[in-house]
Amino acid sequence: MNPVVAMDVAKGESQIQDFLDKKKTFQKSFKVEHTLAGLEKLMSFSQMLRE
Repeated sequence: MNPVVAMDVAKGESQIQDFLDKKKTFQKSFKVEHTLAGLEKLMSFSQMLRE
């Protein structure tokens, strides 16, 4: 398994997509706003990947 997290950073928000392996997504892509709430959402996602 070669997990990858891709981030498309733009002004105000970022698009996140994760892959378990080549062309095999883990879940649907999602947006994270560049706010404290968005950072918390990204941290929760990061914690979930570690489990």
